[in-house]
Amino acid sequence: MKFGVLKSKIEKCLIESYNKNTFKDNIFIFNELVKNNKNISKLYYLYDELSSKKGLSESVANEFINESITIYENVVNKISKKNLEEIRIWVNNVTTKNNYEEIDNLFSNNIVMLENKIQSRKKIVESLKSVEVISESGKIINVPLKDMVDVANKTVNEFLSNISESEKKELMTIIKEDENKLNVKFDFIKENTLKRLDNILLSESDSEVKRTILETIEKVKNETFNKISYIKLKNLNESL
Repeated sequence: MKFGVLKSKIEKCLIESYNKNTFKDNIFIFNELVKNNKNISKLYYLYDELSSKKGLSESVANEFINESITIYENVVNKISKKNLEEIRIWVNNVTTKNNYEEIDNLFSNNIVMLENKIQSRKKIVESLKSVEVISESGKIINVPLKDMVDVANKTVNEFLSNISESEKKELMTIIKEDENKLNVKFDFIKENTLKRLDNILLSESDSEVKRTILETIEKVKNETFNKISYIKLKNLNESL
């Protein structure tokens, strides 16, 4: 089974486990089989990096891909079949499409797939060159970096002017952290926040307060990860 398929299954498994209240068990298995395995975790996050929209120039994007191929070739042979089989068994019942098909094609050694490999490389380069922006309607728009610089600087400056010094320091610390690690922390905080809100709801008798708590629970459930939402959720969790 291609690694992109395994990674897609892992991600869907973790998402579904949250809704099934089995997140803690599955995140424990994830840590044991993926995160704590040096070579598998390298490969896992390599796929994350190659599927991220980084706003790179074309030359840097191609260099990034070349380095990624080198890393892949150095790592993949160090991963035992047993370790991959353990992951396959864990997510065997998860059905999903391969969200990393282009990356699997890029790393393929199948000469018959050479044309697919070239086409996939071009698609990955274009993805690395773009920047992801979410419009007011919630639609994701991919915008080249050169068109984003002025808008981004203005937005950041406006945001920074409206937060306290302590919040600025916290934000700068979080910005420097690895996004994949923050994403895992975000899931933990989200789960913990929802449990705390549920407990508060059970002990509350005032109908108006209950309505407010229910609205907050719904907002938290729909919250998706980014570094700003991470800070907001963290602050909410600590205030409960």
